[in-house]
Amino acid sequence: MKKSLLFSLTLLLSISAFSQSDDCFKKLEEAFTKRGSYTIADDMHRNVIISFFEGENTSCVSGKVRVENGVIVSVFLQYKDDTYELYMDKNVYNAKKQPPTISNGISEMIITPTGEKFKVVFIDKLKPKAKSYKTVQLPEDL
Repeated sequence: MKKSLLFSLTLLLSISAFSQSDDCFKKLEEAFTKRGSYTIADDMHRNVIISFFEGENTSCVSGKVRVENGVIVSVFLQYKDDTYELYMDKNVYNAKKQPPTISNGISEMIITPTGEKFKVVFIDKLKPKAKSYKTVQLPEDL
């Protein structure tokens, strides 16, 4: 009886832990909402996170993007051997068929001609955490 109860409890905990998927974009979005972002300059940004949206799930990969006139114009995905491959160039659009803008360090939703959806997160532009004060421990003989 105890073994079956223990097995059931273990199985239940395993299923609940498995069903709580790690949403990489949600964590990034929360950090940028709390801490803010520095301005994104026109340049090639080599350390960005590209978050792909597939239904309810997201997956995040490393990449680089070129920003011109405040909008993303090309996207590259990074391989494990640190090489890059062009993913999108000149066909980078949002849902309104406009070049995607960047707000608070995160691009608006980009939709590829094949229907894939992703956002670009400029992780290097995330402002640092606010400093917190060091607390003191009072002497016990007060």
